[in-house]
Amino acid sequence: MAKAGPKNSLTDIPGLQVGHAHDPQVQTGATVILPDKPALATVAVAGGGPGTRETDLLQAGMMVDKVDAVVLSGGSAYGLGAADGVLAALGARGRGLRLGPGRPEVPPTPIVPAAILYDLANGGNKGWGTEPPYATLGREALDNCTLTPALGRVGAGYGARAGQRPGGIGSASLVELDGLAVGALAAVNSFGSVFMPGTDAFWAWPYEIDQEFGGARPPAHFHMAPDDWGLAKQNPAARQNTTIACIATDAILTHSQAQRVAQMALAGFARAIRPVFAPYDGDVVFVLSTACHPLPGPEATALSLLGEAAANTLARAIARGVWLAREQD
Repeated sequence: MAKAGPKNSLTDIPGLQVGHAHDPQVQTGATVILPDKPALATVAVAGGGPGTRETDLLQAGMMVDKVDAVVLSGGSAYGLGAADGVLAALGARGRGLRLGPGRPEVPPTPIVPAAILYDLANGGNKGWGTEPPYATLGREALDNCTLTPALGRVGAGYGARAGQRPGGIGSASLVELDGLAVGALAAVNSFGSVFMPGTDAFWAWPYEIDQEFGGARPPAHFHMAPDDWGLAKQNPAARQNTTIACIATDAILTHSQAQRVAQMALAGFARAIRPVFAPYDGDVVFVLSTACHPLPGPEATALSLLGEAAANTLARAIARGVWLAREQD
């Protein structure tokens, strides 16, 4: 029977580490997902105002289908610079694509896709002039990569807001899934609310395992108006809200199969946040495969199982991030 992994984290997927760095004065940060070796990757973008880097390269038919790291960052467009720091550090370690044998003078090119969320208006000191802190934060997050990363107000979620509540970094996993495992990590800075209106119950409550985000349940006979958005942000603006996430699995996937999992995983946003995928949001989910185990049984059945598990695990990760951030606030 499927259950949460021992760490209930993206790092329950063998071969992955996660690192965070943040600056309390600036109220922002960055998060790095680091595979031990290049991992197959794809991406699905659903929000109306995404901010991304290298995502075109992850589409079908492109020359490269594996990545050396994935970066999630605060800072809006400035935060894409966090990938610069990660790329430079990985290149110095000798990781990345090489032109070919016999050319040691040509540096490798690490593939480091990234997505950002908007935290520029959260009160931190953003007077960085011509030197935004994100390349440094990216390098620090890479150096901090571990199998036991912190959650809540850390990394890319340090300065985030989920509706009218503090946002943060959440993670969850599901293992013993017909021999496979799925993990999710999310930085939650949504326009919509993760709570059912008038309650402390998360929209994601039906998917909760072992009270991992507090165990609150809606009252009996709960009812709400169709246009009641609860604790959504009151004055959102375009490109100022985003939930950015990464799904990982140890299943051996083709690029096309991973893309289907990414499309199905988007349902996890909708199970945890209301409203979602709005023009105000830049919602993005990456999918990584560490390629340890073949898909069990018929392909379509196995992908359906994997995609549904990814959506549920992502919904749990979103709720955990906000719950832990609220506990730390």
